[in-house]
Amino acid sequence: MSPVGVIGAGAWGTALAQMLASDGREVVLWAYETEVVQAINADRRNPLYLPSATLAPSIRATGDLGELAGIGTVLVVTPAQVLGKVLSGLSEAPRDLVLCSKGIEAGTGRLMNDVAREAAPGSAVAVLSGPTFAHEVAAGLPTAVTLACSGGRAQWERLAPAIARPAFRPYYSDDVTGAEIGGAVKNVLAIACGVVEGLALGQNARAAIISRGFAEMLRFGEALGAEAETLSGLCGLGDLVLTCSSTSSRNFSLGKALGEGARAADLMADRRTVAEGAFTAPVLADLAAARGIAMPIVDAVDAILKGAGARAVVAALLARPLRAELESDAGDLGA
Repeated sequence: MSPVGVIGAGAWGTALAQMLASDGREVVLWAYETEVVQAINADRRNPLYLPSATLAPSIRATGDLGELAGIGTVLVVTPAQVLGKVLSGLSEAPRDLVLCSKGIEAGTGRLMNDVAREAAPGSAVAVLSGPTFAHEVAAGLPTAVTLACSGGRAQWERLAPAIARPAFRPYYSDDVTGAEIGGAVKNVLAIACGVVEGLALGQNARAAIISRGFAEMLRFGEALGAEAETLSGLCGLGDLVLTCSSTSSRNFSLGKALGEGARAADLMADRRTVAEGAFTAPVLADLAAARGIAMPIVDAVDAILKGAGARAVVAALLARPLRAELESDAGDLGA
């Protein structure tokens, strides 16, 4: 079996490495922190990011991207905002890059596949996304994801055998844009659901945020060329439901703390792990505004992250003009 590379040894990257190594396959796991490399290789543990897992002996950690030079399949699990910088340090050999980071690049508004194509122009890009809590994947619990391949069926036939495991089931798609947008937007909506929890607004309100937030995801995605069927699947609605319902979600936890009165700047400064939705929200709000796409929940999250009071923002959201639920019925009611 050919080795697989994983770039990024946070909780999600470590869990993916553990899943890939479950059949004895060699996995080369690149970590930024020297102490993480040492702990994985010496103790078979990642105490900083995934302390619950005892890691497989076929996982080898490294701090040198050069050790991934000859590997043909590499999963990229860095924070979205540093993905381009990290990939620029990878050798230019052609390979399959499977992007597992969910976000939109601040400053440019680019999706991760666009960032990767520029940083690694010789590689074929795919996107892995779906409802996945790292600790469950590491524990071998059943998980299903979308694997969107820019290279179509030929790339899928290379990647599926390398990634699929008995408890980890990828489903094929060729809609890379849809897979990325679903993952990026759901992070922002998970913050909104966390705010609802922090304000003790109840389950009715959370269900409303999920359903109306999904409508925003569809509007934005379709405007950028994503397929509605993709966003209705694992990488869109499936991921949204999972991350809007549990404190295991970093974005939900961030929103809950904001709803309880904490300041975003304090929360972000104190976090070793990254809540990508906090970086995505302002970029997403700007992109939607520039295209005339109504995303009031995203705008509300953006305002709260910038310091607006959560209760006041929710009150303004509830005071918006009444309208039709479905776009086709909107008529003169507006967006």
